Amino acid sequence: MSKKENIQEEQVTPIQRVKNDWKALVEKLSYRAIVSNVPYLAFVAVLCVLYISSNKRAVEVQRELNKQNKILKELRWEYMDVKSQMMFAQTETEVIKNAAKIGLKPMTLPAFTIKTDTSTTVN
Repeated sequence: MSKKENIQEEQVTPIQRVKNDWKALVEKLSYRAIVSNVPYLAFVAVLCVLYISSNKRAVEVQRELNKQNKILKELRWEYMDVKSQMMFAQTETEVIKNAAKIGLKPMTLPAFTIKTDTSTTVN
C-alpha cells in the first residue's frame, strides 16, 4: 500500500462511514444473499410459528386455570359454610331443640347399668 491510500483510508468522514455501512447492509440483503439463506429463513419462520402457537396455548391454559381456581374458591367457601352449620347443629342445645320437635326429652337422671348374674346358666 502506498502512503496515499493509507491517508485516504484514515480520512474517511463519519458520513462516508454511514454510507459504507448502508451499502454493506444492502449487499447483505440482496437477492442472491436471500436465496442462499432460504433454509435458515425457513427455520426462523417455523420457529416463529411455533412460538406464536405456544404462546396462544399458554394463554388458553392460564385462562382455564384462573377459571378453575375461581370455582375451587367458591367450593371451598361452600364447604366451610356447610361445615360450620354442621358443627352448630351438633351442639347440645341444638340437639335438644331438634329432639323436642319429635317428642324426646333429655334425661333427668343419670344413666344406669343393668347387671345380670352370670353364675346361673339356663340350659
